[in-house]
Amino acid sequence: MIKLNSRFSLSKEEREPMIAEIKGFFLEQRDEEIGDLGALLLLDFFAEKLAPFFFNRGINEAKAMLAQKLEDLHELEIWSK
Repeated sequence: MIKLNSRFSLSKEEREPMIAEIKGFFLEQRDEEIGDLGALLLLDFFAEKLAPFFFNRGINEAKAMLAQKLEDLHELEIWSK
């Protein structure tokens, strides 16, 4: 297992299809062939520099959804006096 940074790590089985996708992108979009090492370095860069942004966005969206659901639960409360 390769550890990309303190929060993200990928197994070889997870990494291999991602590397293939990066290589395919370069070939299709840029008409360039890059090797496994180049694709791995690019994957490491994305994981270190860009993944935290998307991760945090997902966390914030989940928190907002949970806050809304909690508000919905509060609306169901029955106050007895």
